[in-house]
Amino acid sequence: MASRYPEVYDAWKNDPFGFWRQAAAELDWIKTGDEVFDPKMDQYGRWFPDWECNTCYNCLDRHVERDRPGQPALIYDSPITGKKAVYTYAQLLNRVQAMAAVLQDHGISKGDRVIIYMPMIPEAAMAMLACARLGAIHSVVFGGFAANELATRIDDAQPKAIIAASCGIEPGRVISYKPLIDQAIEQSQHKPDACFVIQREQQKAEMLDGRDHDMGALMDDALSQGRKIPCMPVKATDPLYILYTSGTTGQPKGVVRDNGGHMAALKWTMSNLYGIDPGEVFWAASDVGWVVGHSYIVYAPLLHGCTTVVFEGKPVGTPDAGVFWRVISEHNVVSLFTAPTAFRAIRKEDPEGTFIAKSDLSQFRSLFLAGERADPETVNWAADQLNVPIVDHWWQTETGWCIVGNPLGLGQLPVKPGSPTVPMPGYDVQIVDDGGQPLPADTLGNIVIKLPLPPGCLPTLWNADKRFFDAYLEEFPGYYKTSDAGIMDGDGYLSIMSRTDDIINVAGHRLSTGAMEEVLAQHRDVAECAVIGIADKLKGQLPCGFVVLKAGVNRDHAEIEAELIKLVRERIGPVAAFKIAITVDRLPKTRSGKILRGTMRQIADGESYRLPATIDDPAILDEISDALKTHGISAPSA
Repeated sequence: MASRYPEVYDAWKNDPFGFWRQAAAELDWIKTGDEVFDPKMDQYGRWFPDWECNTCYNCLDRHVERDRPGQPALIYDSPITGKKAVYTYAQLLNRVQAMAAVLQDHGISKGDRVIIYMPMIPEAAMAMLACARLGAIHSVVFGGFAANELATRIDDAQPKAIIAASCGIEPGRVISYKPLIDQAIEQSQHKPDACFVIQREQQKAEMLDGRDHDMGALMDDALSQGRKIPCMPVKATDPLYILYTSGTTGQPKGVVRDNGGHMAALKWTMSNLYGIDPGEVFWAASDVGWVVGHSYIVYAPLLHGCTTVVFEGKPVGTPDAGVFWRVISEHNVVSLFTAPTAFRAIRKEDPEGTFIAKSDLSQFRSLFLAGERADPETVNWAADQLNVPIVDHWWQTETGWCIVGNPLGLGQLPVKPGSPTVPMPGYDVQIVDDGGQPLPADTLGNIVIKLPLPPGCLPTLWNADKRFFDAYLEEFPGYYKTSDAGIMDGDGYLSIMSRTDDIINVAGHRLSTGAMEEVLAQHRDVAECAVIGIADKLKGQLPCGFVVLKAGVNRDHAEIEAELIKLVRERIGPVAAFKIAITVDRLPKTRSGKILRGTMRQIADGESYRLPATIDDPAILDEISDALKTHGISAPSA
C-alpha cells in the first residue's frame, strides 16, 4: 500500500497553520483562539498564542471521564529490584492528585519551578504530571547526577522544591541520592524551600528537620482523604518543563518546552509516525531524565490513551541480554523505542539472537531507534532477528520530537540503510554550506531547519534569550542550526553523518567520521565503534578508529586492526588517510548511551578536558588514554 506521507507533507507545506489547528483538535482545550501562530512573539514566533489548556488533564482526566478508567496507564517493571506494578488511568490520576495535593499544601503553585531527581520508578512520572496539574514547571535531573551539576541546575531554575527518591539502584550497587541533594543545596546560591523524598526500601534517607518531607507518607494521607486537585488552566505558551542539555561552555542549557504546542505535536506523532492505536502498550526504554523519557515514556503515550512502560533495568546484565524480549512478551508491547547503543550491547552479548527465539514476540510489530546515529550493521542485525520494521529516526532534545523519520502510521516508506528517511510535517530541512548557501543533492553540509520551528520545539532557553539566539539562530539567518552535518539525496532522504564538530579536515578534504564508522561496523568481529579526528602537523587531522569486538572473538587484535585499516581504504579510499585502528574493551558513553567522541578527541590531542557530567563510567577515559599510548599516541590525563 502506498504511503500517504507525500500528500500529508504537502498538506502541511500548503497550509501549515491549518495543519496544526487540525492536529490540535485531537486535544481538549480550555480556550481556543483565532490565531494558530503569532510570528511577532519572542524569538521566531509562538504557537497557539491565546489558547489555554492543561497537559495533565489531557494525559489523565479526560481518559478517566470517558472510556479508559480501568485501562492500564503505566506498567512498572524493575528487574533490578524484582518489583512490578500496574496503575490504571483512574489509579494513576488518584496518585497524581495526591502528590499535587502535597505540593499545593507546601505552597507550590502556577509558575513555580520544581526539580525532580528520581530513578525509573512510577513516582517519577507522577511527579511530572502533578507539576503539570498545578501549572508548576518541572525540571527533571537525571538521578545520580553529581552534586555540582545538580547545584548548577538549582541556581539556574531556582526551584521552590525538589522531589527525589532516597536512592537509585544499579546492578550491584545502591546510589544514595539524598547526600548528593544535600551537597548540591549547600553549594547552590538558591535554596529550595522543601525537599520531598520517596523512601525506597533498599535504602532510607536521613531527613533534615524543617526542609525534608516523606512524600510517600504524605501521599498516603492525601489518598486516604480522597483529595481532589483541579487542573490549573495555563496558556499554551506557558512552560511545561525545563530540561537541561549539555552546553559547550560547561554551563548547561535549559531547554524550555511549552504546554500547547508540545501536546499537539506529540499526539500527532503517536498515530502518524509510530503507528500506535489508543489502548496499545508502547515502551520507550529510556530514562525520564532524558528528552525521550519526557516525550515518549510520560507524555505522548498518555496523551494518546496508550499504556506506557517504566523500566528500571539495563539492556544487558539485568539479568541478561534477553530482558528486553521478556518485557515485550510479558506486557504485550507492540512497539519499542530505544537507543542504537542498547542494540549494540545486546548484539555484542547475543550475536546469534538466541534469547530472541525464546520469547513470544507475536504481537510486537515495530522498533524505533534514536539518540545517536544508527549504523546500518546494527539496523540490519535487528531487522534480521526481529522481522519487523526498524525505524531509525532523528531528533534532538531541543525539538522534543522527530525531525526526520519513516512514518509507519502513514504507510512505511522504502528503507535506505544509514538514513532516518524523510522530514516530518513541520520541518523544512535543508543542507547548506558554511556561508548558508544551499548545496546540491548528495553533498555533505550543515543541516538546518527553516523557521519557524513546528509546535513542540523549544521557543527559547530558560532565562537566556540571547544565548538561544547565539547558539541556534545567528549563524544561518532564517534557519535553526542543528549542529549536525549530513547529506540529502535526490529523493529527499537525509543521512546524518556526524555532529558538525565531528567533520574532520584531512589535507583539505572534509570527511565524515560517520561514514568511516559505517565501514568499521561492517567487519564481522566488530560490535561497536567510534571514529575521531586527531591533530596531525602534516595533514591537519587524521582519523582514528576505536573498536569494541563481539563477545567470543579471540583473534589477534593487531590482525583485526590491519583488516579494518584495509577495509576503510577500500571503501572510502586513500583520501581518508585511515591508518589508526585501536581495539578497546568499551567506549566512554553518557548514561543515555551517546558515545563521548569529543572527549576522546581531546584526550588524543592532549587537550585539557572537563569530565562530562553525564558520563556512565569515568574509568573508561583512562582506558582510552592507555590504549592511545600503546599505539604511540600521547594522551595526558585531565
